[in-house]
Amino acid sequence: MLGIIEHIAFFDENNAERKDTLTQLRKKAVKSERLKEFDRQLFGFKSDNCQYLSDNQIDMSYDYCREDYLTSAPYEEIFAYTDPFERTVQLENAAIKAKDAGFTNFKKAFRNYEKSLRLVKVGSAENIDISHPTDFPMQPIELEAGLWTCDAEGVKKYTGNMCEETACHHPIMPVERLVNIDTGEEKLKVAFFKGRYWREIIAGKKELFDASKIIQLAGVGVSVTSKSARILSEYLCDIESQNYDILPERESVSRLGFIGDGKLFSPYVEGIIFDGDANYSSIYNAITEKGDFTKWRDIAVKCRNENITAQIMLAASFASVLIEKIGGLCFFVHLWGVESGTGKTVALMLSASVWGNPVIGQYVQTFNATQVGHEKTAAFLNNIPMCIDELQLSKDSHGRSKFDVYQLSQGVGRTRGTKTGGIDKTPTWALCILTTGESPLTADNSGAGAVNRVIDIECKASDAVVRDGIGVTRVIKQNFGHAGKMFIECLTDEVIAEARIIYEKHFKELSSGSTTEKQAMAASMILTADELADRFVFRTGKHLTVVQISEFLKSKASVSAGERGYSYMCDWVAMNSNKFKSCIENGDTYGTIINDWAYINGAVFRKAAKDAGFDDRALLSWLKTHELILTRGRNMTRGKRINGVNVECVVMKLPSEDEEISVEDFQDLI
Repeated sequence: MLGIIEHIAFFDENNAERKDTLTQLRKKAVKSERLKEFDRQLFGFKSDNCQYLSDNQIDMSYDYCREDYLTSAPYEEIFAYTDPFERTVQLENAAIKAKDAGFTNFKKAFRNYEKSLRLVKVGSAENIDISHPTDFPMQPIELEAGLWTCDAEGVKKYTGNMCEETACHHPIMPVERLVNIDTGEEKLKVAFFKGRYWREIIAGKKELFDASKIIQLAGVGVSVTSKSARILSEYLCDIESQNYDILPERESVSRLGFIGDGKLFSPYVEGIIFDGDANYSSIYNAITEKGDFTKWRDIAVKCRNENITAQIMLAASFASVLIEKIGGLCFFVHLWGVESGTGKTVALMLSASVWGNPVIGQYVQTFNATQVGHEKTAAFLNNIPMCIDELQLSKDSHGRSKFDVYQLSQGVGRTRGTKTGGIDKTPTWALCILTTGESPLTADNSGAGAVNRVIDIECKASDAVVRDGIGVTRVIKQNFGHAGKMFIECLTDEVIAEARIIYEKHFKELSSGSTTEKQAMAASMILTADELADRFVFRTGKHLTVVQISEFLKSKASVSAGERGYSYMCDWVAMNSNKFKSCIENGDTYGTIINDWAYINGAVFRKAAKDAGFDDRALLSWLKTHELILTRGRNMTRGKRINGVNVECVVMKLPSEDEEISVEDFQDLI
C-alpha cells in the first residue's frame, strides 16, 4: 500500500486520476478496517517527504464518502487542530463536505466524538484532554471553555465580526452540579473570584439561564448588569453543557426531616449539600451537634425529674419526628402564664436543644412573623419541631392574636398559582409546634378543630417549669444537638413497629375517657416518644403515664364550639336582661323572657353570636340537635308578639338556678 501512496502523493492536487485512486483506496481501507493506518501512512509520507503539512494544519483536500463518516477518521482530523479558531473553520468546511456526501449530522457526531474521548479519560482516571481550557487564577476546577476566553480578566467571546462580548469582568465558573433529592431539580454551585479569594453561591438553572433573573446575582457580588446579563447567562449555559461529564454531581436537599424514601434524615446524611433558600441557611446550620452530650443529658434529666411540664415539652420535641412514621396529626403544646419567672422560655429552649442551637433567632423563632412566614418555616423544618416564643408578639393594637392555629395544624400549606398559569408545589409538613406566651393559644370563640389540636399548659411562678433558668440556659447554649441525632439513628423499622403498638395502646386508653380523639392522639404521641426517648437517650427508667398527662387534656364538652357558644349566649342574655323587659321607654328591646325561656329577636341573636366569633347557623343547628331551642317545622325560630309586634325569635332554654350549664344533663322538654 505504501508504494501506491508514494505514487499518488506526487500527483497534482486537482488531478482526476489521483482523486479516483485515493477514493477507491479509502473505500477498501474502510471495508478492511484499516482506514486509520491508511491515513497515517498518507499523512506521514507527505509531511516527511514533501513538507506539505505544518504543525497545526491537516490536509483535508480529498473527499470522504458517506461510509467514511461512519468511522473515526474525519473526526480525528478535526480534533487534531489545537487552535480553537482553526478547529471551528475546519469543522464548518467538513460539515459542508459531509452534507454533500449525504451525511447530515457531522457536527453532532463530532461533539459526541469529543464526549466519548472525555468519558474514556474519566473512566481511566487520566487527566482529561481539554483543547481550550479555562485559565482563571487559582481556579477550583479546569473546564473546557469552547469559544469563550476565560482568564484573569474575566470571561469574553469574539463574534464572527471579531467583536468582543464580555460576559463578566472577573473569573466565574460552575464548579458543581446539585440534584435535589425531593424534586429532582438541578442547581449549580457557581464560584467567582473577586479580590483575593473565590466565593461560592448556589442557584437554580432557571435563574442562571434566564437573562431576566440572573441579574439577581449582582446582589451577592457578581459583576452583571442588564446589558451583560444575556451574555453571562449564555456563557454559564454553554460551559455547563460542554463540561457535563467533568462537573462533579452531588445530591442536595432544600429542607430538613425525612427525605427520599424516608430512610434518610436531613441533615444527618453524609455528603449531602443544602441548596435551599439562603434565608433558611441559619436554621439549617443551627441543626447540628456541639459540646458534650453527657452535660446536656444531666441537665435535661434534672429538669425532667423536677417538673412534669418540662418532661412533656421534651417528650413533645422527640414526638415530632414520630408523627410521619406512626401516622398522627400535627399538634401544639403551648405553655402560658401571666406571671414572670415561670421558666416557659427556658423550657422551650431546652426542648429545642434536643436538635440544635437553642438561641432565639437561630433555631427558635418568635411570633413576630407573618402567616406565610410561619407556613414556609414549617415546610422547611418538615419533621423537626417548630419552636415559637412569645405569643403576645402576634397580637394587634386591640389585643387580638393574628396567629392562626388551623394554618399550621393542618400540615398543608396554601396552594398558590404561578405566572405561567400552573400551580406551585403545595408545601406539607408533619411536626409538633412548641409555643409559649402570656395567654392561652386559643380563645373561647375558637373553632373546635383549633382547640382540639392544642395542649394548653398553664405555668405558675410557684411551680416553675425550670427552676434554675440561668444555669440551664448556660449549659444548653454550649451543649446541644446530640440527642436528636441519637434518637433518629435508633428509629429502625423494628422500633417504629413497636412504637405503633405503644401508641395504639395509649390512644385506646385515652379515647375511652372524656377527652376527644385529637387530644388523645397528641397525648399518645407524647407518651410514646417519652418512653422511647427514655430508653435511647435518658436511660432513667421513668416515663410519663396516661394519668399524668390526662390532667392537661380538654374534655369533649370544653372543646365543643356549640357548648361554648351556648354558654356565651346565656351569659349574654344575663348581661342584657334589662332589654328583655315588657315595657322599655327608652332603648332597644331584644325580646322577652318567659319562665326559663329567652325569646331573642332573630336578627339580634345572629349579630350577638357573630360579634363573639361564633357561626350563628352552626350554633343554631347545635342548639336544635340538643333540644335547647324551640323551633317551628324546619325553621330555627318561632313567632312571638313583643310590644305589639310579631317577631321571629330564637327561643333558647336558660339554665335554672339549681342546674349547671351542661348539655349532657339537660333533658327538659316543653
